[in-house]
Amino acid sequence: MTQQELTEYNLGQSLDDLANLDPRGYGVCRILYDAARKRAGEPLTMQCAKALARTVKHGDFVYIITGFVLLPLKKAETDGMISAVLLARALVTACGAKPVLVCQEENLAAARAVAAACGLHTCDSIDEIRELPSAMAVIPFTKESALAQQQADELMAQAMPSAVISVEAPGANALGEYHNAVGLNMTELEAKTDVLFAALQARGVLNIAIGDLGNEIGMGAIAAQLEKYIPCAAPGSCNCECKGGIAAATAADYLITATVSDWGCYGLIAALAFLYENIGVMHDAALEREACIAAVQNGLIDMNGRAIPSIDGFGLEINTSIVTLMRECVRESLALRETCKTWFEKTIALGYFETI
Repeated sequence: MTQQELTEYNLGQSLDDLANLDPRGYGVCRILYDAARKRAGEPLTMQCAKALARTVKHGDFVYIITGFVLLPLKKAETDGMISAVLLARALVTACGAKPVLVCQEENLAAARAVAAACGLHTCDSIDEIRELPSAMAVIPFTKESALAQQQADELMAQAMPSAVISVEAPGANALGEYHNAVGLNMTELEAKTDVLFAALQARGVLNIAIGDLGNEIGMGAIAAQLEKYIPCAAPGSCNCECKGGIAAATAADYLITATVSDWGCYGLIAALAFLYENIGVMHDAALEREACIAAVQNGLIDMNGRAIPSIDGFGLEINTSIVTLMRECVRESLALRETCKTWFEKTIALGYFETI
């Protein structure tokens, strides 16, 4: 094992741990992470970041899928959208990628506002960003199941991405029905973006999914754990006529689970900052605050339906703290690389990390 490998492992674990901090104390993040971590065999955030760094080259398109509409207000939530735009910023900064944000109509105004806060130009079509620096396309996706495959085919014809990443995006169960956290049917309200995700996956595109419950795109990768331990996930346990459960059927090749999907995405961004040796890839607390405020001022709500800068019920204080801790972990890892070199050598020589 090399110093780089040991740092990737332990920094990745720290980022995973921060993403799965459990302030509520009800433990769902532990249930999800246990299954996802065993499946991956290594820290999730760093595994996904390494896959992206290997795959995405300068000028490559990356599709980022997000957007969950909530009852009873029928407005889109902050979780997913905020980090998706910040991820777009990170990919532009890290490697000059061309991000394409795919969401539903309810997210468009917020996506553009958060992008502006992040210093990104927004375009309404994929063709517009081909030659533009620091730009992101924002594409609305259909809510009509009958039209979803057609739109997916059209997008792939315009630009085949080198990677697709979903962040807190609704995923249909095995019966094609979409649900919220308490098992209510949301099929009419949600964009059918999992059709695009599955189509890209079938064509061999690197695919990463980030979720925090089990009803999101990609979470079918840990279906057995969901159905056994997550309320409303098992067939027959949802609160609608389909009785198919809330667990999403799509099974991503790479998975990040977290207490809040945005936190999982921030861990991915932080890991990218380390791999590219560029702390600027990771946003800071001030930008996190601006992004959260911009999202709410442009129509998004938090998990509890409040029009305040909160993500899944967590306010600015904890969200900015998570960002700061992740960013500082990366900064210290980069800054102390030479200073701590002999300690790495001594630790590696004793062999503990060869056994895990």
